[in-house]
Amino acid sequence: MAETLLAPPAPERQVLTVTELTRQIKDLLEGEFPVLWVRGEISNFKRHTSGHWYFTLKDEGAQLRCACFRYQNRTIRFSPEDGLEVLASGRLSVYEKRGEYQLIVELMEPAGVGSLQLAFEQLKKRLQAEGLFDPAHKKPLPLLPRKVGVVTSPTGAAIRDILRVLKRRNSGVSVLIYPVKVQGEGAAQEIARAIRVMNERDDLDVLIVGRGGGSIEDLWAFNEESVARAIFDSRIPIISAVGHEIDFTIADFVADLRAPTPSAAAEQVAARRDELQERVAGLGRRLIKVMQLKLATLGHRLAELQARRGFDRSKGLLREYAQRLDDLHYRLHTAMRARLKRWRDRHVHLAHRMAGLRLREYLAAQRGRVNVCERRLVHGLQRRLEASRQRLAVAAETLASLGLREAIAQRRGRVAIALTRLQNAMSQQMATVRQRLRIAAGKLDALSPLAVLSRGYAIVWGPKGTILRQAREVSPGDRVRVRLHRGQLRCTVEEVMTDDPLSERRNL
Repeated sequence: MAETLLAPPAPERQVLTVTELTRQIKDLLEGEFPVLWVRGEISNFKRHTSGHWYFTLKDEGAQLRCACFRYQNRTIRFSPEDGLEVLASGRLSVYEKRGEYQLIVELMEPAGVGSLQLAFEQLKKRLQAEGLFDPAHKKPLPLLPRKVGVVTSPTGAAIRDILRVLKRRNSGVSVLIYPVKVQGEGAAQEIARAIRVMNERDDLDVLIVGRGGGSIEDLWAFNEESVARAIFDSRIPIISAVGHEIDFTIADFVADLRAPTPSAAAEQVAARRDELQERVAGLGRRLIKVMQLKLATLGHRLAELQARRGFDRSKGLLREYAQRLDDLHYRLHTAMRARLKRWRDRHVHLAHRMAGLRLREYLAAQRGRVNVCERRLVHGLQRRLEASRQRLAVAAETLASLGLREAIAQRRGRVAIALTRLQNAMSQQMATVRQRLRIAAGKLDALSPLAVLSRGYAIVWGPKGTILRQAREVSPGDRVRVRLHRGQLRCTVEEVMTDDPLSERRNL
């Protein structure tokens, strides 16, 4: 009987769908590969409207698709761009719809340079292209600011340095402090908001924005675009005083003036009183030199007229009048020097009396005296010049019999022109002196404590007779004395209250 051998049954085939195969590959990749770092050059970089980034990393031999989702790329400080070589860290995965493996990027930094430095250079280049660093946008600093705003940490060394310098150079400047964080998360937003709030006030002349030194990470808040935009939009002039002299931030380039340190910023806004007095004295010395030059020029012209032909027989008479005219010039010059010396001495004396409470009335009286002296001096000059003209006219009539009427008339006209020029020069110089004295008086008036009291401020003395600067220096029930713009008050403290976050400190 024949026996039939049967072949063993074929194993059952396992058929996978494309989706199943792709998912198995995805699970295998994600399970086998831990977090890894990949180096490559960025190409085909795209920012999706959702905030996600999609790009390709490539080298000479291969390409790798990458994705960096919005919640991850927020921590990356620089801006990726095509052609930039980077180090990317993440996990391998598979995009199932296309069956492509890709790197899900969690961290990324530029190859060969720090991410913060690259972010700094990128933002600097972009803002410079927009014109934020253009000198044409820089606002001038006021010559004599009355009130200075400071945006900085209330506990750092920067604010102590600023207040110390302001007190030493010009105690009449008052300070408004806006306390902010100067490093860490949220610091840039606080600084930008403080600048905008300060610009809502009408009593600030200049702002100092800054902090002490530190690393690039510590100073990074002043490299944020929000701070740069706030500084550029400020209508109040801003001095950037960030770090030490070697530290540069984006805020330094946008600000109206960069100071190497907070102390240097305070020196920029507070002019010394002795420097102002020296400037007034210098103007006086320049005026005297100009007057001497004018008088010498006119004297030479008069001498030339006297030396010309046709005056030989009239030299005796004209010499007498020329001598009188020289005497008049000398007296005028002496009087001008004496007046200028008295005015300079009075301004020096006035600077020493600036702490007095009657400064405004004293300045008004001094302006009145200057005006009276000016009118008297001009009137006396006009009388003497008129007398000289009359004497010259008489001399011309006397010389007419000698046949020199025509020559004398011609030369008399020249003398009249010279005298008119002299009078015009004197009047112009007097107007210049008066204008400069008014400017100097205005500057001194700006430094007066009385000017501060007239705006509604007050000075308070404690029970021991010392000036109060903080509320905690007194207790309920203490008797205090209050000095107002006009008059004084004696008060009893009922309650001691703490300062608001935005506190105004007067540096008396």
